[in-house]
Amino acid sequence: MRKKIIAGNWKMNKDIHGTATLIQELRDRLKDFRGGAEIVVCPPFPSLVVAKTIIGDAPIRLGAQNMSHQDDGAYTGEVSASMLAAVGCTCVILGHSERRQYFKETNELVNAKVKKALAAGLTPIICVGETLEERESGVTDAIITTQVRGVLHELSSGEIEKVILAYEPVWAIGTGKNATPEQANDVHRHIRKLVSQMTSWNVAEKLVIQYGGSMNAQNAAVLLAQPDIDGGLIGGASLKSDAFMTIIQAAAEAVSQ
Repeated sequence: MRKKIIAGNWKMNKDIHGTATLIQELRDRLKDFRGGAEIVVCPPFPSLVVAKTIIGDAPIRLGAQNMSHQDDGAYTGEVSASMLAAVGCTCVILGHSERRQYFKETNELVNAKVKKALAAGLTPIICVGETLEERESGVTDAIITTQVRGVLHELSSGEIEKVILAYEPVWAIGTGKNATPEQANDVHRHIRKLVSQMTSWNVAEKLVIQYGGSMNAQNAAVLLAQPDIDGGLIGGASLKSDAFMTIIQAAAEAVSQ
């Protein structure tokens, strides 16, 4: 049984004060949580230290939303993998569709970041997904194949075992639209089969593949019940502790079934 991992991508929301409030709310709600799912929160860079301090011994992993493919140097505005690790991050989101769209990140750049993250002991949450035009053109599988092969290029089987992939249909992010559970699971199954061809079925079977297309408190249970959906990369719903906890509970219940 693969574990379920629920990660909250806060995007450019919550200053240090809002971060403190939300993390404390999550801590309070998690007092009665009996486990069954792993929890990750990914606040903006300025809030990472505050988040780590308040998380304390709560069952919450800290992640970042991006990082540089460079170790250090004259790269104004960038943050390195070692800096994230020093703060207490154990995860980092890489290749999110918004990074690809607004900052022109390529599969090659994401691949370079993945390698740096792994070298620093961070778990990369690597995003792949197609646009609405690509889905309507019937090339979803081809796009996903190109992206997965690109972001995992030259990684060993042992390294691939340490990553998380997140399928995020770009057309379903922040739009209120959503892939049906069957549509989402079909793409997850395609990713798993592709990784098995790149490595082995043993590696692919263990791979955690999250769904990142507007999962919320209302649809989480039915999505997480799908056999190849191993958690969620949550956007807007992660900014409210009650909605986020509902998704976490749905993941825990899916594991117990």
